[in-house]
Amino acid sequence: MAVRIRLARHGRKKAPFYRLVVADSRSPRDGRYIEQLGTYNPMTDPSEINVDMEKALAWLSKGALPSDTAKGLLKKAGVWEKFVEIKGKAE
Repeated sequence: MAVRIRLARHGRKKAPFYRLVVADSRSPRDGRYIEQLGTYNPMTDPSEINVDMEKALAWLSKGALPSDTAKGLLKKAGVWEKFVEIKGKAE
C-alpha cells in the first residue's frame, strides 16, 4: 500500500479550506484517509498552517511520501527540516 501525505479540499465554492491527511494513494482526493495531520487555510492573510509535528514526523519516518504541495507546507511549518535532521543522524 503506497501511503501519501496530501491535501484534502473542504470548504465551499471559492472559499477553500484544506486538511493535511495521510491517505492511500489510490483513494480519491476528498475520500477516505488514514489520519489527519493538520490544516491549511489559504484564505487568511497570511495563510494559516497548523501541523501536528509529532504525527507528521512519525508518518514520514514510516515512509509516507508527501505530494509536492504538502511538502511545501511541511517546509513552511518547519517539519521537513526536522525530518531531514533526524534522518541524517540515523544514517
